[in-house]
Amino acid sequence: MKILGILGGMSWESTQSYYRLINQGVKDALGGLHSAKLLMHSFDFAEIERLQAQQDWNSLAEMLAEAAAGLERAGAQAMLIATNTMHKVAPEVERRLTIPLLHIADAAADELQRNGHKKVALLGTRYTMQLDFYKTRIHDATGIAVITPESAQQEEINRIIYEELCRGELLPSSRDFYYRVIENLASQGAEGVILGCTEIGLLVSPEDCVIPLYDTTNLHCAMAVKWATA
Repeated sequence: MKILGILGGMSWESTQSYYRLINQGVKDALGGLHSAKLLMHSFDFAEIERLQAQQDWNSLAEMLAEAAAGLERAGAQAMLIATNTMHKVAPEVERRLTIPLLHIADAAADELQRNGHKKVALLGTRYTMQLDFYKTRIHDATGIAVITPESAQQEEINRIIYEELCRGELLPSSRDFYYRVIENLASQGAEGVILGCTEIGLLVSPEDCVIPLYDTTNLHCAMAVKWATA
């Protein structure tokens, strides 16, 4: 089994899902007492969020790249960034590594293409929804059109992520809001919804949604398990 490096803590609420899902996946794949070989660097999310708010992507890139290089020196054989938003700096991280970086948008793109979608919606932080690094990667790989909510909805989606989900708060009113947004996106032709924030899957569930949900945490972890156990 190969060793995975994880850049986590962004937030720890979703990073604990990574730890659980990867270990469960390895157990399912290999049986017995097997568990994943993992190395992790867990950031203080307050420092990350402050730099995000300042749009200081250069400092963020340096922080993540240095941490990733440290995990490679410690023995990691592939790298995961355990958050969608910080894949904004994935190219800078990759340049510091000699090992592969398993990209979360590639995991989503593979599943969307497998299911034959032509148009999907993307929910996430405002950075993930507004910047091109995520939407363009999926479109370039698959030709699938990626749409996002209107501006006011984006701001409320972002507020819920940072003020509630990243703090472990799961409010029914916020859940209902997300479902209303998804229904609106479905009316615009979206055939599925990418949960492009690793915390959103803590709030909404497929059985209550009008169109398929694609939880990027689950898909990213499945990609990691497949790579580690191949």
